[in-house]
This record gives sequence, structure tokens and C-alpha cells, in this order.
Amino acid sequence: MQVRVLYFGVLKDIFHCDGDSISLPPGATVGSLLEHYRKLAPEQGRLWSALAVAVNQEYTRANQSLAHDDEVALLPPVSGGSGGTENVAFVREAIDTARLTAALKKGEDGAVVIFDGIVRNHSRGRRTLHLVYEAYEGMAIEHMRRLAIEARERFGVRDIALVHRLGQLAIGETSVLIAVASAHRAQAFDACRWLIDTLKSTVPIWKKEFFEDGAIWVDGESFPESIVAEPPAGAMNE
Repeated sequence: MQVRVLYFGVLKDIFHCDGDSISLPPGATVGSLLEHYRKLAPEQGRLWSALAVAVNQEYTRANQSLAHDDEVALLPPVSGGSGGTENVAFVREAIDTARLTAALKKGEDGAVVIFDGIVRNHSRGRRTLHLVYEAYEGMAIEHMRRLAIEARERFGVRDIALVHRLGQLAIGETSVLIAVASAHRAQAFDACRWLIDTLKSTVPIWKKEFFEDGAIWVDGESFPESIVAEPPAGAMNE
């Protein structure tokens, strides 16, 4: 059977492409697919045990069986309803923080808390020229919508704007904007912090930093254990 494999983040540099079509024997699992890649690039040993894997845009584990024509996304650690989900989006133009925040406010709000993530001019002691963000867009936008819904239910806030930039960003530009509107400031602060922390660790978004002397994919935050594929040792017996 054939499965379509998509590469993201540092995997694009390792394999020098965006993805491939792989032939697997009947009964192959996510774990056996990962073992195939571990043998192709054994020097990336730590990476293979940290990957999350999505099959047809849903996170899955190593024991998941694969079927012909499945879409399998290999996701390295990320640099990363109703109500507010119309304010959840990816954009490729500058994020207008003032406009989005003004549009979010309503008479019943006592607070709007904003997280405005911006591109700084240095990283790891090197001068940054610009950044490039990419995402597994179909899956990522759905997970961002789910986060917005969960934040409203968990913290009791009224509305949320969650907008992430993709493509090339210059120094000083906004990469991600989270705005939370609520009757009370405490809930708004808590929801905003939870949203950015959870987005960074679970939504498939990656960042590449460009310097005067080269470029690197940023080492991401580790995925939660609940979504790491965790292939068992010796999962593939060829």
C-alpha cells in the first residue's frame, strides 16, 4: 500500500523536500513507518522519539494501523465552534493589532488582555535578519479553533482573537496575536497565558531563523506525552 508522507520544519531540510509517497506492507503501523525513517537518518535519533504524527489530520500513536492513501504528517516539536472562532486565522500580511482588538471589545467587557508576539533582532547571541513561519495549515487551524473554544469554556471569558502570521516576517513584526475579552481581568490573564503556552506546545507551527551566517529551524517545545507517537523499540520487523 502507498501512504503520502508530509514533512514539516527541520524534516524538510533533512530530506530536501516537502514530502514523499512511501510503499508499506499490509498491516503497517505508524511505529513501523517511523522505524523506516529512523533507519534512513539514524543520526537524528533524538528527533524520532520526539515526533508527533498525524494521520489524516488527527494526532495518533505508534500502534495506529495505516491504510492505503492515508496522509501521514511527521511533526517535529513545534516553535509552534461558535463564539470567538471567527477571529481564529492564519494570515500572510501584517497583523493589525489595534483593529483586531478594537473589534473584539463589547460593552460587557471589563478587560481585554493582549499577547503580542513580535520578531526580535537577536537569538542565541546572533543577529537575526528575519523569520519564516510555516504550518500544517488544515490541521493547525482546526486545533486553534478548538483551543479558542476550550479557553472560553475553561476560563469563562467572552471572546477571543487568535491570529498567527505565516511566511517571512521582518524584525518588529507581530508573529502571533492573542486577545482575550472578559468581564473580569483575572480570567482574561489566565486564558491568554494558557492559550499561548498551549499553542506553542501542541499546534503544528514551525519557525526558521535567518542570520547573517546561516539559518536554522528553531528547536521547539516538546509535545505533551499524550500526543507524542512514541514508537516502541523494534516496532518494525522487516
